[in-house]
Amino acid sequence: MRGLHADAGYLLYRLGLRSGQLFNTFLQESGLRLRHYAVLRFLATAEGALQRELSARLGYDPSAIVGLVDDLEKLGFAERRPAPDDRRSRIVVLTEAGGEFLRGTDEAGLRVTNELLSPLDPAERKTLHALLLRVAGDGLGG
Repeated sequence: MRGLHADAGYLLYRLGLRSGQLFNTFLQESGLRLRHYAVLRFLATAEGALQRELSARLGYDPSAIVGLVDDLEKLGFAERRPAPDDRRSRIVVLTEAGGEFLRGTDEAGLRVTNELLSPLDPAERKTLHALLLRVAGDGLGG
């Protein structure tokens, strides 16, 4: 019988948990969680997104997206606006304050990554990143 550490899926799961724990610890002061951060990072690369698009691209339940966007709006990091092509629909956009918050997280994100990948040299990190992108394919959503 194979041990858990022989299963790449399990190792990826454990690494994801550890990454989330480290990042949530960093975000704790702001009151945000990794899920909020993911929404903000996605919005930073878009001109705005419908909530259903955020749900599909990030892999979060639609009801969770509503709460996440509500939280981000309360902090002034995102806002809902009428969609330009359908006034009945609302798009979520990153605000200037949300962009400033993200810029302030860049260094901490790098520290989290460096801690997680400390056993690897720079070439190995680059290879790992390329492999993860290839395995994830379009499933990353952004």
